[in-house]
Amino acid sequence: MKRVSIDIAAELVRLEGLTNFELRSEWRRLHHMQPPKSLSRDLLLRGITYKIQERASGGLSKSVLRRLTGAGPDATSNEHRRAAPLTVVKPGTRLVREWNGETHTVLVHADGVEWRDRRYRSLSVVAREITGAHWSGPRFFGLTSRKDPTDG
Repeated sequence: MKRVSIDIAAELVRLEGLTNFELRSEWRRLHHMQPPKSLSRDLLLRGITYKIQERASGGLSKSVLRRLTGAGPDATSNEHRRAAPLTVVKPGTRLVREWNGETHTVLVHADGVEWRDRRYRSLSVVAREITGAHWSGPRFFGLTSRKDPTDG
């Protein structure tokens, strides 16, 4: 976007003196669209002022725009992720998983799980023992999938 040399302070003084009808016209000129009908005078001024500052200063960076629209690598940061749904498995359930040609059976208890006659506090610990790497226990045993079902 081309940066324009504008005296922002003078523009603010000019805007304060405009009628609501003139402000709505200014909005249309800057935003290339009709302002929302229920927008107050204060919000009209703020929206117009933002556009003027954007033209003078260059606007938002591409990375900020991506983050705001929810696209790109910043959108998957921890602060934007939804918490994984809690997987509830009833005590007494047997979970079976084949890994590297060996079948592994886990028995679910109320306070943990049992694998190879030893008790563990979680499925993730068992998955780590089996694979030697960090795994989500519920994912390893097929209780959840990578794709969120609401993603379509």
